Amino acid sequence: MKLLLHTCCAPCVIYPLEVLRQDGFEVEAYFYNPNIYPEEEFLRRKSAFLTLANSHKLTAHIPAYNESEYNNAIASRERPQRCCDCWRLRLLKTAEFARVNNFPLFTTALLVSPYQDIESIKSIADKIAKDIKVEFLFRDFRCGFRQAHNKARAQGIYAQKYCGCKYSLDESMMSKK
Repeated sequence: MKLLLHTCCAPCVIYPLEVLRQDGFEVEAYFYNPNIYPEEEFLRRKSAFLTLANSHKLTAHIPAYNESEYNNAIASRERPQRCCDCWRLRLLKTAEFARVNNFPLFTTALLVSPYQDIESIKSIADKIAKDIKVEFLFRDFRCGFRQAHNKARAQGIYAQKYCGCKYSLDESMMSKK
């Protein structure tokens, strides 16, 4: 069965892709991340993702970078609402793409990260799935996070040090001080 996997970065794709393929899914990826800041970081993550996609023979769909979509979606909110609005935007665009392109299922590599609130992501995705009429496949992939990042490091695949948005970049810089 065809499944569309929302991807946030190359390292986080590794484990979900392995599991989903082992389970018999025909996986294609959707790299939609207008939250990534600055654009140079987006391009770096996109390049790393494309390298991984090519090496794993993974069909990749990548819409144009449009930071204003993210800025409009979060409307200067504070955490945790800002994160929920960001997930909602990216999962909504993934579900819409899935529906238009005849994918009966979608899921997200966000579910591999122990740094994400997967219960909130699941709740948001379930509502979107109901509204868009495309099934959301929930899997807790967190057990594979370290393994995937170790594989990425061993293969020389870029792994970022922050979630992606300018707020998380600022937080990362502050914690280093």
